[in-house]
Amino acid sequence: MAYLQRVIDLELTERLRSAGAIVLEGPKACGKTETAAQFAASSIFLDLDGAARASIDIDPRLPLAGPVPRLIDEWQVAPAIWNGVRREVDSRKLPGQFILTGSATPADDATRHTGAGRFARLRMRPMSLFEMGSSTGSVSLAGLLNGAHKSCPEQPLDFSGLLEVLCRGGWPAHNNLALPAALTAVRDYVRDIYRADIHTVDGVRRDPIRVQAVFESLARHVATEVSHASIASDVALPGGAPDQDTVAAYLNALERLMIVEPQPAWAVHLRSRSRVRSSKKFHFVDPSLAAAALGASPQSLQADLNTTGLLFESMVIRDLRIYSQILGGEVRHYRDNTGLEIDAIVTTADMRWGAFEVKMSSAGHVIDAAAAQLLKFAERVDTSRCGQPAALVVVTAGGYSYQRPDGVIVVPIGHLGP
Repeated sequence: MAYLQRVIDLELTERLRSAGAIVLEGPKACGKTETAAQFAASSIFLDLDGAARASIDIDPRLPLAGPVPRLIDEWQVAPAIWNGVRREVDSRKLPGQFILTGSATPADDATRHTGAGRFARLRMRPMSLFEMGSSTGSVSLAGLLNGAHKSCPEQPLDFSGLLEVLCRGGWPAHNNLALPAALTAVRDYVRDIYRADIHTVDGVRRDPIRVQAVFESLARHVATEVSHASIASDVALPGGAPDQDTVAAYLNALERLMIVEPQPAWAVHLRSRSRVRSSKKFHFVDPSLAAAALGASPQSLQADLNTTGLLFESMVIRDLRIYSQILGGEVRHYRDNTGLEIDAIVTTADMRWGAFEVKMSSAGHVIDAAAAQLLKFAERVDTSRCGQPAALVVVTAGGYSYQRPDGVIVVPIGHLGP
């Protein structure tokens, strides 16, 4: 199967010129190994090579020998290799020596050096619509944040097609599968998280039934500011609901597996006396995981538009995260004590920012309301301290790309790209 180019390829190219080692992190099966292999001259797979793992205790330099860049796949199964890589980077004093891939964050170890100054970390996620070929990419996020806008005809991705790619997910191995097979594969992935994967981050054995219950509750509350207490009260189990500390521990483990990715609030300076809320929203790294946990299909989602709306918002957040990362960007959200909410705030390393509202419908009255929300928010921001917004954007499930007379830009997700 031909390699599907990823947005992160450019970042990886740049980091290999500047850092001795790159740590490519992301959930299992998001394509880390395949992407790293495009750049590596040699490789070692620590999850498969027991002899290599054993050699680390004898001489950590042994598995590091080979043409560079050398790929060290699933390094977290043998965390002792980290300090060996650091020493080799210090000794060689050259960039582009190693690429480490990992699908979980190992437990903290006082003997493991931070790697500051030697390692560059990159987060990889499942594919965006652009990467999987479901978006034209004709409207660039980088362009929007540079003040550019582009009118485009109706996107080719219709609503049923959108629901299919949402449920299929951005998993590279599923891209060419028939839809029923892809849905089965995602459900199997989720079951593996319940049964086995969640134990790998810290070795703690957890009841798969309780893990599943918390996972499903989070799926019901995806793209919301759900609290640990709310999840605990939402979980109904014969042995009693988990307490808040247990929920927090489960969510922490899922974050370390890079399966759950919170969306922090934007701590912005305001002109008004409104108070900014600081609660984070919760998302799965790919909306297909929430859909699979809920037993949803493209057909069932057409009959449950409330759930579909939350999953669609989560898909937009995934894509914005992928497209903004190359800009040094982060994706946050906004809510204040008056009830004003903005679904996504994209901030860049050079202090630009854009506000995004997510709406499934492209109907005029829906766009009008979303635009009014964005303009109201922009008026509240203290632009003397934060600068003017680079873009105010409504992201929709379909329709055309255009700029309104009030300056708000409307973009279907099927046009959005990096």
